[in-house]
Formats: sequence, structure tokens, C-alpha cells
Amino acid sequence: MPPEIQQAARKMRLGDALISEGLINDEQLQQALALQKKSGKRLGAVLVEMHLVTEHDIVQILSKQLKIPFIDLSNYLIDPVIAKLIPEHIAKKHMLIPINKVGNKLTVAMVDPLNIIAIDDIQLMTGLMVKPVVATQSDINKALQDAYGAVAQTDKLMGELDDIGKEAAEGAEDFDQLGDLGENDAPIIRLCNLVLSQAVTNGVSDIHIEPFEKELRIRYRQDGVLFAAMSPPKKATAAITSRIKIMSSLNIAEKRLPQDGRIKLKVNNRSVDFRVSILPVIWGEKIVMRILDQTSLKVNLEDLGFEPETLKRFKAGISSPYGIALVTGPTGSGKTTTLYSALTSLNTIERNCMTAEDPVEYMLQGINQVQCKPEIGLTFAAALRSFLRQDPNIIMVGEIRDFETAEIAIKASMTGHLVLSTLHTNDAPSTIGRIINMGIEPFMVTTSVLLIQAQRLVRKICKDCKYEIKPRAEQIAQFGITPELLRRLELPHINERNMFFYKGKGCESCNNSGMKGRVGVYEVMIMTERTRDIILNGGSTDDIRKQAVDDGMLSLRESALRKSLIGMTTVEEVVRVTMGEH
Repeated sequence: MPPEIQQAARKMRLGDALISEGLINDEQLQQALALQKKSGKRLGAVLVEMHLVTEHDIVQILSKQLKIPFIDLSNYLIDPVIAKLIPEHIAKKHMLIPINKVGNKLTVAMVDPLNIIAIDDIQLMTGLMVKPVVATQSDINKALQDAYGAVAQTDKLMGELDDIGKEAAEGAEDFDQLGDLGENDAPIIRLCNLVLSQAVTNGVSDIHIEPFEKELRIRYRQDGVLFAAMSPPKKATAAITSRIKIMSSLNIAEKRLPQDGRIKLKVNNRSVDFRVSILPVIWGEKIVMRILDQTSLKVNLEDLGFEPETLKRFKAGISSPYGIALVTGPTGSGKTTTLYSALTSLNTIERNCMTAEDPVEYMLQGINQVQCKPEIGLTFAAALRSFLRQDPNIIMVGEIRDFETAEIAIKASMTGHLVLSTLHTNDAPSTIGRIINMGIEPFMVTTSVLLIQAQRLVRKICKDCKYEIKPRAEQIAQFGITPELLRRLELPHINERNMFFYKGKGCESCNNSGMKGRVGVYEVMIMTERTRDIILNGGSTDDIRKQAVDDGMLSLRESALRKSLIGMTTVEEVVRVTMGEH
């Protein structure tokens, strides 16, 4: 507990706080204290029963007097792993519940944050520094039922799995054959369902199930960062793998080769797809599931984070009736979302839009999507050839991976079709060299390419705990912030006197990380006459980059820096995501 709160807590009790705010008088407090002595209940509960105050009055007063945040627990999903840090009987005795842990700090929602004895007990028990927040008793009661019910459910599952594992070790059953066991299926099925539903509810993007020599680890990726979720018994590894394979319609018997599948489930009354990848590793098979939630897909270009002028350039490029537009960036940088958004903006009744994808991530209304299957010969190149006989206007190719796909895509773009595709390159200017290295002639590149857009994802600062930081002179110099750059970033109103960077303090809303959600940073290079001349004359990537900047391109770093200056992300994120540029 912070020293200033500790000091305030020693000076003020709940009754004193309520009297000071004029909600009760001294006589009423004495009556309540007498009733409390007889009943053994908490003072707050007695005052509520006497109808002198409401639960909300109490928490608002405590929050105001002690400057401790008040939180609405009905908006929270308590992680059972966090709940287990404090035994259920202790939590119920003191009417509190742990809601988050970051480093050595444990955030605990309490009815009475003045209860120093409870706080000291928890600190001794967990070895963690307690950060109290205030919540109503009814909210905490419900959270206790939900959280410890989930803990009991998880513990029961783990116990059942342990029991089955012991039977398997004694020769009673073969854990590897759990998929065919009948009643012993139940704990595995429930565990797998719990892992999937918990991930969707928490807004996770990927689930990792990883077998090691002495443990099985399950991790979730949220906002681009992995964290441990649970560790089922090691002996359950084969059974969990079998269950996921059954759900994905994969071959249970095949354990030596990678496999890819898909699971479609209804979670929280919405349909969610899981893209499943299984890879043989030393201690079993690693499973990674990408969560494809149709409701979370943003298909509006304005919502993705483009700077105003950059968005204008991108829209102008893809409005051409023919040519090729390329989106580049590393895996997980949001390329598919950008392509889907571009396609959605172009998809009208007058146009025939076709896509070749591996895999198809989201189903788009009114667009003909083809799932490529290289194992039977349906490659990107084969799909592209077929598309040209299907009277297309707009073609999207999931990725240009080889010369054959690149050649057909470029020829299609030169014969009256708009082609959208992706490449794995670091930035927009270096994409030109990559295409030429594939074997495409420079004149074909300059004739067909309309624009190249590179992108990354940066984490956003939590809006609920954002605060300003005055930049130091060396930081301004490090990022090359000048009046000219601020004009280029469309921020002419910012100068050294009113310039700020921003950070998140960490709060309950963002799990004390200071960051919540992600947004894209973009650079869009339009193919101009000068750029074409440089490419045809064998110019370097640096020459192309310099010309693109002269033609008005904002670089990835500049895009990220703009977002830090308007309070969307931190300078640390700017450096992390655009380090390759400097």
C-alpha cells in the first residue's frame, strides 16, 4: 500500500469519512457501531442495512477521501490464475478480490481499502505489494462467486486430468488414446473449451499450446505480447493435442508432419473461427491457434490509423482500374486487414472481386474467395490463371512468394485488372529490389506497380491513465523534430513550448500495462515518373527512398512519431517498431 494512503488510512476510518461528507451524524455512527459489535458485521454493511447510506455512497466517499480508484467490477473478467493468489476463505473474510498482477504489484478490489490488517496479511502471504482499489460489496460478492467458481472448475479439471494420468501410468488407460475413451473425454473436452472461450472473451489474438520436457504450457498473445495462461498436467499433452485435432478435422494418427486445420465455434453468442497450426517438436506437437473473430474485423480504411494525407494517397492508388498495389510488412503487422479493408471499399455490384488466399481468414460478403491448396496443385499461380478466365475486375493474391506468382500477377495488372497483394519486406522502397530479384524485369515493375505500402502495428496508450511528459532536448534531437518535420506531419500548431510525449500510468482498464489495443503506422510510396526513372536506371533502394520522401511519402518512423505527438502511442513504441530505419 502506498505510504500516503497508509497514512490517510491510519488517520481516517470509514465512519469519520462518512461524517465529514455529511452523510451520517455522530449519533447514527454510534448506533451503527453498537449494532456492529453485536452482529460482528462490517460497519459499512451495517450502515447500508440501516438505510443510512448506499453501497455506492460508501465506495465513492472512500475513493474521494483516499484518492483510491473506484472500479465497476461488472466490467471485469477475473482471471482464475490471479484469483488463486489469495485463498477463497481469506478473500471472503475480508471482502476483497485480486484482479490483476503486474511485476510485484497486485491490484486488489476491496470493500474497505482502510483495512490495513487485510492488506498486510495479503502482502505477507503473496510476497507482493498490494495496490487497493474500491468496489461495492455486491460487485465483489458476484466477482467472488464467478472467479472462485472458475478456479474450482479449473482445479477440478486439473485434478481429473491428474487422476487419468495416474491411471494411464499404472496401465489402466492409455492417455494417448483419450480421444476414444468415452467418459474420460469429459475433462479434456471441458479444458479445451475453457482455453478457447477464455481466449475469445479476453480479446486474445493467438493461443500457444507448447509441450516441454517436464511441463505443458498454454500462453495467450494479447496486443502483440505473449503471457502465460495456465499449465495443465504434462501427461495431458497427447490428449489435448488429440482433442484439438478432432475439433480441427485433422489426422490424429499423424504425429510426424505439420498439419493445418480450422475450428468454427460459437462463443458468447458469436461465431468465431480458429486457424490451427500443428508442428512436431522435440517433446510432442506444438499447437498455435489464430483467433479470427469476424466481429472484431475492421474493414473501414478510416479506422486503421492512416494519417490523413497518407490515406488520401493510398485511396488514390487503389482507385485505378488496373495496376498492382502491394502491401508489405512482417507477419502479424495487419497486412490482411488492410487488404480486406481496401477490397471492401472497392467492392460494388459493378465489380467482380476475386481472392486467392492461404488460408482464407475472414469471409467477405459479395467477394469470391478461393482457398489455395498447394498439396493438390491449387497454388496462388494456378488460382490466378483461373481467375483470368472468370472475368475479374479486382484480384487479391494472399502473398507473392515466387517468380511464377509475381509474373502472372504483374501480367494481370497490365491487362486491365487491379491486383492487390502482399510481400514480406521491411519497407516500401526495398520492395522494388525484392521484386526485381525475383526475376521480374524493371520495365514491367515500373509499368505495373501503382503503389507500395509498408506497415507495422504499435500499441496504443490506455486512454484512462494517459499523462503528458515534456520531451527533453536530446529526445527532440534524436527524433529530428524540426518545424519543417512538424509541417510534414500535418502538426504545424505544435512547437517546442507546447510539445508533449505521452505515457500510460497503468490502471485496471489496461491491466496496469499503460497500453491498450493497437493501431497501424504506414508509409505509402506512389510510383511517380521520377521514381520510374530511378528504377529503370538501376538506382539503389536509398535513391528510391529519397525520391519517395521528396514526392511526399511519410516514412514508417514519421508515421509512428506523429502518433506519439498526438498522444496515441509512446516514444518507446516508436523506437521498438521502427528501429530498422535508424
